[in-house]
Amino acid sequence: MADSTSELDAAAGRLDQALTALEGRFRALKAQSRGGEGDLFDQDRARLAEDLDRARARARDLEDAAAEASAALGRAAEHVRLILTAEE
Repeated sequence: MADSTSELDAAAGRLDQALTALEGRFRALKAQSRGGEGDLFDQDRARLAEDLDRARARARDLEDAAAEASAALGRAAEHVRLILTAEE
């Protein structure tokens, strides 16, 4: 019985050491994510914000091009109507 108690105490000690090491690693990772060489979440957020800005600029360019194309088609349609009306 004494052997099983000492084995249990030894196992509990190893478990305690492992938990202490795990807590230390967790604290280190948490601290690193807050500052360190730059928070990965902040880096992703900044990259996504830049991508969104580029996409919005591209959307504005496409809207402008679509408006210009629509105006040109309107002028062409009016020109065709004038020609067809003149031929009647």
